[in-house]
Amino acid sequence: MSTLTENKKKKTAIRGLGAAMIGFAGWAVLLVVFGMIDPNILKWTNILNLLRSMAKYLLVGVGQSVILITGNIDLSIGSVVAMSAMISATMMSKGISIIVAVLVSLVCCLVVGVINGVLVGKFKLPPFIATLGTMFCARGVAYMANNNRNTDAIASGIGKEAGESFQNFFYYGKTLGVYNAFWIAFVIFLVVFFIMSKTRTGRHIYAIGSNVEAAKLSGVNVFATTTKTYLISAFCSFVVGLILCAQASMGNMEAGVSYEMYGVAAGVIGGISPLGGTGLLLGAFAGAGVWQTLENGLGIIGAPVGIQRIVIGVIVTGAVLIDVVVRQGVIGKKAKK
Repeated sequence: MSTLTENKKKKTAIRGLGAAMIGFAGWAVLLVVFGMIDPNILKWTNILNLLRSMAKYLLVGVGQSVILITGNIDLSIGSVVAMSAMISATMMSKGISIIVAVLVSLVCCLVVGVINGVLVGKFKLPPFIATLGTMFCARGVAYMANNNRNTDAIASGIGKEAGESFQNFFYYGKTLGVYNAFWIAFVIFLVVFFIMSKTRTGRHIYAIGSNVEAAKLSGVNVFATTTKTYLISAFCSFVVGLILCAQASMGNMEAGVSYEMYGVAAGVIGGISPLGGTGLLLGAFAGAGVWQTLENGLGIIGAPVGIQRIVIGVIVTGAVLIDVVVRQGVIGKKAKK
C-alpha cells in the first residue's frame, strides 16, 4: 500500500512540475513576443514594474491555489483585500499607529478565514455558497469601516514621514534593486511552498483534494486542515490589501474587485487543478507571471480592455479543459486495467 501511495505521489509531482514548467515556458514566450512588438517591454524599468504589479496576483494565486488543491474555492478573497485596505487605512488616517492598524486588520481578515473554514470544513457547506456569503459580509465591513466612503490619505493621520515609511515598505521602496512589494510576495510564496511540499499539513491538503473520504480514514483532520487553507488565503489577501493601501496612500472600498478570479486564473494557468488533488504551488508563480505579462503587454501595445479579458478567459478555459482531458485519460486507462 505504501509503495502504491509513493508511486502516486511521484506521478502527481511529475505532472505538477510539468504543468508548472509549461507555465514558465509560456511566460518566457509572452515576454519575447511582446518584446518583439515593443522593445520597451523588455527594458529593466518595465520588468521591475511588472514584478511589482505581479506581487498582488502572486499572493492571491498562492491563497487560492492552496484551496483549489483541496477541491474547494474561496470567493471572499477580493472582499478581504478591500477589508484589509479599508480597516488599516481608516485607522491610520485617524492617527492610530501603523502597527496597531495593521494588527487589527490582520485579526479581522483571519476571522473571515476561520469562518470560511468552519462553514466548509465543519458544517460541510458548499465552498461556493459559504465563501459567497463571507464575500458579501467582508465587502460590507469594508464599506462600513469609514462610513461608506473612501478614506483620507493615511499621511493626514499618522504624518507624512510615517506615511511614506509605510508606502515604501509595502510598495515604493526597493531592496537589492527590486521593489519591496515583490519581495514580500516572494517570501510568502516560499513559506507556503515549503508548507505544501515539506510538511504534514501540505500532505494532508493534497490528500483531501485527492479523496476526502480516504483522507478521513487515514486520520486526516479535514476540518482543521481545511481551516488552515482558508487562513492562508485570508493572510495573503490581508497582505494584498496593505500593498494596495500603500500604493494609493489611502483605502478604497472597491479595492480587490474580482481578485478571487485572478487567483483562480493564476493557479489554473500554472497547472493547479480546480478539481483538487494535483498541481504544484510553483505553478501559481508562473501563472501570476503570465497573467501580469499579458495585462502589461496588451496594455502597452494598446489592446482594448475587452480584448485583454477575452485573451485571459480563453487561456484559463483552455487550461482547465486540458486538465479535465488529462484526468479523463488517466481514468480511462485505469478502467481498462
